[in-house]
Amino acid sequence: MSTHSLPNRQFLAEQAKIFKALGHPSRLLMVDALRQGEKCVCDLQALVGDDMSTVSKHLSVLREAGVVTSERRGTNIYYRLALCCLDTFLTCTGKLIEQRIAAQLPLLRHTS
Repeated sequence: MSTHSLPNRQFLAEQAKIFKALGHPSRLLMVDALRQGEKCVCDLQALVGDDMSTVSKHLSVLREAGVVTSERRGTNIYYRLALCCLDTFLTCTGKLIEQRIAAQLPLLRHTS
């Protein structure tokens, strides 16, 4: 489906849903881990350190936004990134943050 087939506001609302799903530190932590490949929900729970119910809710938000997909294998559920461009986006935003920190370092050294 092309972007022109949806009314502009609806299209933007769908994009906003993706950004909203990424707008929580725990969800970003899980997405960052999934950049390395699929992970079991148990691994993601250990990484985040929240209870399983909270982790499941976060993963549900990511899945509903189309950021991740899941697959059940036996008693475990495995997650992987579904949004291929996220790796590039997170690398880009990471570089921006590093640049901001580097620009502030001289100011911090000067005031101490």
